[in-house]
Amino acid sequence: MGELSFIQGGIAKDERGQIRFVNDFDMSLVKRFYIIKNADTELIRGWRSHRIEQRWFYVLSGSFNVDLVKIDDWENPSASLPIENLELNAADMKILHVPAGYGTAFRALDADSELLVYADYPVSHSPLDNYTWAADYFINT
Repeated sequence: MGELSFIQGGIAKDERGQIRFVNDFDMSLVKRFYIIKNADTELIRGWRSHRIEQRWFYVLSGSFNVDLVKIDDWENPSASLPIENLELNAADMKILHVPAGYGTAFRALDADSELLVYADYPVSHSPLDNYTWAADYFINT
């Protein structure tokens, strides 16, 4: 399993407006994308894990709190695995790469926040590599 990493983007502005970009993101592995917009800032979307698939996350607007755990046992993971907590903001213009083997839980910090997600397998593969646990399953001790 790989480690979490960021791919930094940027912005170009002139009198016509602006362009946000992440030119160093190699999209050759990407098979699909989707956009997450939580109903409110209280909802926690997670825990969802993928043993094979990897994901890349880019905040289009607003900000998100993301919790991540590296799964130790796919049938019965330890509830006390260390949780890494990150805040992702649209203003940071960076992509979070989450390799296979991690669980994620997301909460929007601002109303109408949107999160763009890239995946390296088609949606037909999802049922074969989809592990979920309750939002309160993993607890930092």
